[in-house]
Amino acid sequence: MTNDPSVPLTTGPPETVLPPAPPAAVAGLAEAMGLDGDARREALARVVAAHPQFIDGWARLAGAARDDVEAYAYARVGYHRGLDALRGSGWRGSGYVRWAQETNRGFLRALDALRAASGAIGESAEEQRCALFLRQLDPAWSQSGPPD
Repeated sequence: MTNDPSVPLTTGPPETVLPPAPPAAVAGLAEAMGLDGDARREALARVVAAHPQFIDGWARLAGAARDDVEAYAYARVGYHRGLDALRGSGWRGSGYVRWAQETNRGFLRALDALRAASGAIGESAEEQRCALFLRQLDPAWSQSGPPD
């Protein structure tokens, strides 16, 4: 066997890193997060309306929802947008999506929001599935939330 540098050697599952979000979406999110209450939720809704594929916008909108069902709906959209983005980045249903990568945080927030909202509406199987998925994607994820 030769030491051919063109043959990639891997150790463990692959890791997927999502591409950066559009700068305008990130700026709109930062501005919205500086607001409180209804003003925040309305500003977040404007951000996701302008950038519907912006996963972190959906995750943050879930956190600003008026009730548990609304939070569940926003988190579910963010989760599915995130799965689409992961697949578009080469993810094939397994491997790491780590919190340490800033661009992955929106998807992980959306998945965690879906976990919390599922529990809030009594979908305990979904809540447990999301909690397990978070730890599979990033083994450093704990019951109390993301690794920091």
